[in-house]
Amino acid sequence: MQFKGKTAIITGSNSGIGLGVARSLAAQGADVVLNSFTDRPEDHALAADLGRAFGVEARYIAADLADPAAARSLVEKAGRCDILVNNAGIQHVAPVDQFPVDKWDRIIAINLSSAFHTAAIALPMMRSAGWGRIVNIASAHGLTASPFKSAYIAAKHGVVGLTKTIALETAEEPITCNAICPGYVLTPLVEAQIPDQMKVHGMDRETVIREVMLLRQPSREFATVEQLGGTTVFLCSDAAAQITGTTISVDGGWTAL
Repeated sequence: MQFKGKTAIITGSNSGIGLGVARSLAAQGADVVLNSFTDRPEDHALAADLGRAFGVEARYIAADLADPAAARSLVEKAGRCDILVNNAGIQHVAPVDQFPVDKWDRIIAINLSSAFHTAAIALPMMRSAGWGRIVNIASAHGLTASPFKSAYIAAKHGVVGLTKTIALETAEEPITCNAICPGYVLTPLVEAQIPDQMKVHGMDRETVIREVMLLRQPSREFATVEQLGGTTVFLCSDAAAQITGTTISVDGGWTAL
């Protein structure tokens, strides 16, 4: 229970990677704040269930992270932030000359700018507490590129740069800032895409995963939300106190190519 008494805010955490990270931190005793843009009874019930499962305080705070004021208010409403995990993100695929301006703006706002806004409010709280950890969920696309994903790739490259800057600004303090760069992760969203890919390519499940979805992931295996949760726990631990300003790739060898 290494994080007992500490509060973790995880953006974009009512499913997928964010929820997996929240569970891993709660399992280590952290009180957690879940977040997404919806404000449904099931969102609050999810937090309550997580709190009961791990014996911690768990809350859900809705915030549309495309809005700078809402992103900052999320941390303010939490009241405390010892661990900040910036995970919220969206995607859109189109060539640069056909990329909708509103999609570009929203992706940059949610995937990049929100991490700046949450960190700006969280850092004074961490300094007051005398300890802090920021973990930004970037992507293999924060270190490399693919066609038709200009906004996502620009945002994730920006997250890596923001991570380095925050690390340098806090280097002489008991605060660290790092980025995790996942490859393809088996989330409910990705799982839902598999049947369609099977139909389009006329392949069975195993073949479409290995030969289409994981073509650029040399391990030919998805990363899991539990693995990303475990990596986050490590980066927040005392063992990682001298790890700051870097990226950890959880991508099955993608960025080794």
